[in-house]
Amino acid sequence: MAEVEVRNVTLRFGALKALDDVSLVFPDGQFFGLLGPSGSGKTTLLRAIAGFIFPDSGSVLIGGAPVEHVPVEKREIGMMFQSYALFPNMSVADNIAFGLTVRRVAGAEIRRRVGEVLDLVQLGGLGDRRPHQLSGGQRQRVALARAIVTRPRVLLLDEPLSALDKALRVDMQVELKRIQREIGITTLFVTHDQEEALTLSDRIGILRDGRLVQEGTPRDMYHHPGDRFTASFLGETNFIEGRAETDGLHLADGTLLPWPDGKRPAGETLTLAVRPEAIVLSSAEPDRSDDRAVLSGTLQQAVFSGATAICRVDVMGATLKVLVKNHELADLAAGQTVWLSWPAARSMVLREA
Repeated sequence: MAEVEVRNVTLRFGALKALDDVSLVFPDGQFFGLLGPSGSGKTTLLRAIAGFIFPDSGSVLIGGAPVEHVPVEKREIGMMFQSYALFPNMSVADNIAFGLTVRRVAGAEIRRRVGEVLDLVQLGGLGDRRPHQLSGGQRQRVALARAIVTRPRVLLLDEPLSALDKALRVDMQVELKRIQREIGITTLFVTHDQEEALTLSDRIGILRDGRLVQEGTPRDMYHHPGDRFTASFLGETNFIEGRAETDGLHLADGTLLPWPDGKRPAGETLTLAVRPEAIVLSSAEPDRSDDRAVLSGTLQQAVFSGATAICRVDVMGATLKVLVKNHELADLAAGQTVWLSWPAARSMVLREA
């Protein structure tokens, strides 16, 4: 397998700068998620690594060697597309074997490797079927098997689960992670689904307008976003505006929300943010302390979603979201005064994007 690195990659399509001085390392054997809104440059970066397009400047390295001038077929990359791109007139086994056939691998070796990879993706015994005889999840596995049967050093996945329904997508996330771990291949995964990125990835990179905004582990990215864009893009977030002073954020009604990490220099332009699941919602005023944030507001509504509910609370004209267990709603009703509290350590201090 191999580490992949892009160094200061810039790529233009006419006047549009699709990638703007992007530098990233994709560690050997890890699952790396590329996340961002439409047009952020995720797929463009994947295609540049694959060799379908070439950077205007910067370098792409695989296993430490520059590959900007290496053709696609020489880069030892497996790629799986959103549409799967299976040949409808071929059997499952022939679809998987296609790359090996093009490489003129011996017939016995092809049969052996196709059989191995069919077992790996849990499709043993289905090699004679045609794609139209398979479910969506099975077709996805065939496409994955075809991408890895040539034993590439790097696997590129371009939103491979987006065509599946939610329940099947969740199951395939588990399977995809299992297969990636089993073969230990360096995997780059493009998705617009933030939950999918958090579930699958060892590390995440967020792109915006062709630039890398932030990268890190899913846990660090979720709990320590660098700016407002990252916080809002990676999960639900409440943003609280006020006047930033050394002791905390001062709100318009005089409420003080302490900083999570002690005093800060005055004069900084900062926003305080908190995730909905970090907040405790109650009908009684909680005890106050120097290391706890407390707000009061009016409960607007509670939106049922099974075991949990999202409560929307009006706080001085702004709506904050709180995730609660359904049994905690028993003594709450729309229109009543409620209290929100959370440990100051769960607050996130953000700069503007």
